[in-house]
Amino acid sequence: MNAPQAIIEKFQLKDGREITLETGKLAKQADGSVVVRCGGTMLLATVVASKEAKEGVDFLPLTVDYREKFYAGGKIPGNFFRREARPSDEEILTMRLVDRVLRPLFPSDFHAEVQVMISLISYDKEVMPETLAGLAASAAIAVSDIPFNGPMSEVRVVRIDGQLSINPSMENAAKADLDMMVGGTKDSIVMVEGEMKEISEAEMIEAIKYAHEEIKVQVQAQENLAARIESSKTKREYSHENHDEEIRKKVWAETYDKVYAVATSPSAKEERSENFKAVLVDFLAQYSEEELATVKPFAKVYYHDVEKEAMRQMVLNEGVRLDGRQSDTIRPIWSEVDYLPGAHGSAVFTRGETQSLTAVTLGSVKDANMVDTVAINYDQKFFLHYNFPPFSTGEARPLRGTSRREVGHGNLAQRALANMIPTENPYTIRIVSDILESNGSSSMATVCAGTLALMDAGVQITRPVSGIAMGLITDPKSGKFTVLSDILGDEDHLGDMDFKVTGTEKGITACQMDIKVEGLTMEIMETALNQSKEGRLHILGEMMKTLDAPRNDVKPHAPKMEVMEISKDFIGAIIGPGGKIIQQMQKDFETVIAIEEIGNIGRIEISGVSRANIDATIATIKQICFVPTVGEVYNGKVVKVMDFGAFVAIAKGVEGLLHISEIEWARLDKVPYNEGDMVEVKFMGFDDRKKMKLSRKVLLERPPREERPAREDRPQGDRPQHNYDRGTERPQHNNDRPQQRDDRPRPENGQNSENN
Repeated sequence: MNAPQAIIEKFQLKDGREITLETGKLAKQADGSVVVRCGGTMLLATVVASKEAKEGVDFLPLTVDYREKFYAGGKIPGNFFRREARPSDEEILTMRLVDRVLRPLFPSDFHAEVQVMISLISYDKEVMPETLAGLAASAAIAVSDIPFNGPMSEVRVVRIDGQLSINPSMENAAKADLDMMVGGTKDSIVMVEGEMKEISEAEMIEAIKYAHEEIKVQVQAQENLAARIESSKTKREYSHENHDEEIRKKVWAETYDKVYAVATSPSAKEERSENFKAVLVDFLAQYSEEELATVKPFAKVYYHDVEKEAMRQMVLNEGVRLDGRQSDTIRPIWSEVDYLPGAHGSAVFTRGETQSLTAVTLGSVKDANMVDTVAINYDQKFFLHYNFPPFSTGEARPLRGTSRREVGHGNLAQRALANMIPTENPYTIRIVSDILESNGSSSMATVCAGTLALMDAGVQITRPVSGIAMGLITDPKSGKFTVLSDILGDEDHLGDMDFKVTGTEKGITACQMDIKVEGLTMEIMETALNQSKEGRLHILGEMMKTLDAPRNDVKPHAPKMEVMEISKDFIGAIIGPGGKIIQQMQKDFETVIAIEEIGNIGRIEISGVSRANIDATIATIKQICFVPTVGEVYNGKVVKVMDFGAFVAIAKGVEGLLHISEIEWARLDKVPYNEGDMVEVKFMGFDDRKKMKLSRKVLLERPPREERPAREDRPQGDRPQHNYDRGTERPQHNNDRPQQRDDRPRPENGQNSENN
């Protein structure tokens, strides 16, 4: 059998790297299949859509799955089964990035089940795979007969040393002060997500425009490829919705004014929901049970359209929102810190009907989150977990583990705060946000609560961060639009945009934008960004009324931590045989000791609740790796007394000789110490035999010359000492010097003269 002939389309990135799109060779039974390659990184994307929609389904059941095959990077999975298991958080985040751009581009009345599967089958460290995932998924759909209002693509735009670039290597991405994924079509931006180091709104807009130019090139390449595939030229026909125009007209005629009246009457979420339901119940009450079987399914669909249009027109025409606010008004805020006595830091942040209870836990390097994927393997010392229980929206539904939404919202809040954690922070920090109430922008409440909880925990963050979710209402016919600050859940559901922005007083730290309509202009985006700045600064001001700076120290029950560095040669001595020494220290002092080898340095973290115990641990470690410093003064212990001096231990196992002549300036006939005595000595260096020399007298004040003893009474330590090897000749005296001691002038009283 001959290999099938692949159809290939190529294009280049701005930096000259080539990307190829290949179809017709792999996975030919899928509706669409494309291999995308850049350098040594290859992704296989497939798409399959059911021919018909399931009964009763009135939405798009789209599934996007992204998996990294460990063989792509020449690795074997580190889990028990040694095979790829459940998706990692990093894989889930990539799935969400692709899903959020694809979903709004399918026809609104297309309800067949669609499954997009993307696999990393080869990895090159110079090309990050997630930058190609959106391109691969869209290309697979483009070459299929599945209805699609694309193509689309996604690129990663970064700024390094003031220069923007596309799809960087991992090494270069780590140097960026702006890092965003941008997704869109040839005509508009659909999705933005990323983190920044306090950039301005103008800088963000510039980066988005730069990314869009690259997206246009990638969309054109897909169109070129699709034009060469016969199956993609005619999209399949479908009919997934049945409609009854008479019922539609009746619903609009009899409910629109009533719904508009409810919308314009400010009320709480639950009351407003009940009032909207009452309008539909009243409408359906005119039908018999037999008629309802036919009318009710249609009425519910059309009534949803009535609610959406009434709310939108109210905002556009009257500038009033469902809860009575103006477009740029922020809901009432209250917050509290130190709410949980057992946590190391905690905060409650409530904005309107959205509430987050957030706790901070401080740990050691042993508590770091291990991230292990094909591309990366490292210990994450700052991470945030977001939980969205069903009671937060008044629902009772099954709990099925962490959802993709929870992973995505947690990651956004984590990225918003990460750059404000100082690099010298010694702790592993875990933040947990439990959403207790939800009516819009719970992820932004997590950012605010997380900031307060970090400051309550005594983490010295660079600057506090706040977040806000912006919405959008547009009217394509009139061209009018209204940007909404701090959106409600209904405004998110019924509106055209969800744009989350976080930042400090100096600039933006993270963003996430999803657009539900085509043709978002840069004018609208700039308006939303500028309005978001006013909103998040207002929220930040309200937060600062509760706590305006980090506490000076961690809580009494929180672990204290010290970091020290040693030569790596001492690591083995600290650990001991089988870990005996380090384990005993941890037991004796109730501390946690973590050692990390970095080059020639051993980095040691010592954590514990008691600072005294941490100090004792440090002292013990210093004894183990003790290296005396010339000129340093030590408080030593006399371990042995001899006629010629005393051996003094200045550290465990480190002894030196304190010669009798170095004890005092006066001559001594006997060493004045007993074993066990403590004596302060100065380390003078090593002698020719590499033995330590100690001195006590140099720490004492030297007597004035007139008070010194006569020559015959002087201590030997005052005489110049020479070290000569036995068997060698002494050096000859200079002929100019007196040969006899008697030739030297002496004072009559036997003392040194002032001139001597």
